[in-house]
Amino acid sequence: MKKILSLKELSERNLGLAGGHRACAGCPFPSIVKMVLSSSDYPVVVANATGCMEVTTTIFPYTAWPVPWIHSAFENAAATIAGVETVYKSLKKRGLIKEKINFVAFAGDGGTYDIGLQALSGAIERGHNFLYVLYDNQAYMNTGIQRSSGTPFGAHTTTSPAGKVIPGKMQERKDITEIIAAHEIPYVAQASPSHFGDLIRKVRRAFEIEGPKFIAVISPCVPGWGYPENKSIEMAKLAVETCFWPLYEIEYGVYKINYKPKEKLPVKVFLERQERFKHLIQREDLINEIQKKVDEKWERLLSLDGKKIR
Repeated sequence: MKKILSLKELSERNLGLAGGHRACAGCPFPSIVKMVLSSSDYPVVVANATGCMEVTTTIFPYTAWPVPWIHSAFENAAATIAGVETVYKSLKKRGLIKEKINFVAFAGDGGTYDIGLQALSGAIERGHNFLYVLYDNQAYMNTGIQRSSGTPFGAHTTTSPAGKVIPGKMQERKDITEIIAAHEIPYVAQASPSHFGDLIRKVRRAFEIEGPKFIAVISPCVPGWGYPENKSIEMAKLAVETCFWPLYEIEYGVYKINYKPKEKLPVKVFLERQERFKHLIQREDLINEIQKKVDEKWERLLSLDGKKIR
């Protein structure tokens, strides 16, 4: 295992995003990108699916990326990075490249849970050596805050509006981390920018492992979730402290919970801070239903902690 980087060491690395990008004030994805890329000890090549991250960092003729970067459509970031990795292996085999390079794909939940799932599943099945990072803001934020299959039950979006007929989205979100884990790849994890040490350690571990790796990082969205722009990291932390977004990893089939709250907060504490859930606060029946689901998933994780299931 490589050494844990200090904040000073990370700050001195010339990776991540340059200043001047046009992400919303308070958006955490620039911090996520910096933590991921600065965790690499080797050159990095990035494929980036269409989405908030892409449109705000590469408005022609400018770019905020100081590393080789490729724009992919919503649905094929994994296929793109798999192709680049294949070319790299070919060139290395012929002696035209000698240095080690890390390959990373970034995509939002629309490009991961939904229209990008086929390409991601295929690249994983073929065994390409890359890290796929999902920045999970739980809707199609870039195109107008439409619901995705990553949108939680009860959330208000422009295509699942809360009103007299329905109380927001009526379906549960997919558990994308478990879906990817079912592919039996070497490394899968969930992380949060609020627990940056955990996130950096997971990225560095993923770069050590040969084969496909996947890390889902919760990425609160100021306009999509509806909270003050200076509260993104606090929202991410509340997601962890309520176990709405548990921090865990699955390495070669072995589950490990990375953080267990000393006092697990009720999920209502997380929901009531967001405009997308404000219509639920007086609906104790729905709050209880959400809490029940969170508790069930947390208890399942606790029962798997330290066990190899594949």
